[in-house]
Amino acid sequence: MKPASVPLELPLDQILVGDCISAMERLPAASVDLVFADPPYNLQLGGDLRRPDDSLVDAVDDDWDKFSSFAEYDAFTRAWLGECRRVLKPDGALWVIGSYHNIFRVGSILQDLGFWMLNDIVWRKANPMPNFRGRRFTNAHETLIWAARGESSKYTFHYEALKGGNDDLQMRSDWYLPLCTGEERLKDGSGAKVHPTQKPEALLARVMLSASNPGDVILDPFFGTGTTGAVAKALGRHFIGCERDATYADAARKRIDAITPLPPEAFAIAPSKRSEPRVPFLSLVEAGLVKAGETVTDEKRRHTAVIRADGTLVLGPAVGSIHKVGALAQGLPSCNGWTFWHVERAGGLMLLDTLRSEIRAQMAAA
Repeated sequence: MKPASVPLELPLDQILVGDCISAMERLPAASVDLVFADPPYNLQLGGDLRRPDDSLVDAVDDDWDKFSSFAEYDAFTRAWLGECRRVLKPDGALWVIGSYHNIFRVGSILQDLGFWMLNDIVWRKANPMPNFRGRRFTNAHETLIWAARGESSKYTFHYEALKGGNDDLQMRSDWYLPLCTGEERLKDGSGAKVHPTQKPEALLARVMLSASNPGDVILDPFFGTGTTGAVAKALGRHFIGCERDATYADAARKRIDAITPLPPEAFAIAPSKRSEPRVPFLSLVEAGLVKAGETVTDEKRRHTAVIRADGTLVLGPAVGSIHKVGALAQGLPSCNGWTFWHVERAGGLMLLDTLRSEIRAQMAAA
């Protein structure tokens, strides 16, 4: 055994062929940043699924999705999730995807094991398979659970980057994405699907861009045809895949080998405002970017306050910070004064936050 001070070597960017639980048992504790898991759904199909014209639907009927009972499925779920929690770093997180057949059981076991629920995400499929029997609603979504390793985990979440890519609106928990089709869908020599439930790369890309950083290690216990590995390689992350089916593993290797990583600037993490240095409003006064006696106003010019030499504002009898006075002006319990107040510049209004950016740029240059 290696000394404790020497980190155990991880099988980075490799596929471990074999049972996922046995494979994860060989990984050191607290060694991966993120887990993405697409486990068997335990669909409980009672026979062939046919269309109205009696043609056979290419449904999931593989042995890996068959369990003798819910108890057996739960025991399997508890085992692999337990290993995931062991190998996750303290601030790591896990994503698991499922359908109504299994996701509620998985969610319950996640909580039993000490994971901390962050969100459930609904993947709305742009092109779902119809309900051929006409006895139920068309199953047009799957559910992802995002959970931190524990309640105190300082998990990664790139809120502002996601918002920026979503036309400056908060990214919602319902994601509208198409199924894996076209050239992305892996097929064998006869034109048949290599894997029945291959996930779209867009889904994995959104997971990784939201909840991981370049260089992170992402574990996929049910690697299949390697969507996690392909996206990880493209986005500058490392992967470890576990896959017991040699045919799937071989297809995944070929797929990943053909991926050309994106240039680093295409996936570099944009700095978060929360990580930027704190700049008090007084610094703007001292730097001459705003002047004592100058007025500030809101975007619609309904409220006006006067800047004081000590970096506070005065509005009628009230004196206080840009945040406190902004809140008082609106009759609200709180306010972000940086994005509420403006000053007159060059015949128009300029946000205080824009002027704060100038101070931050000077600090970065220094």
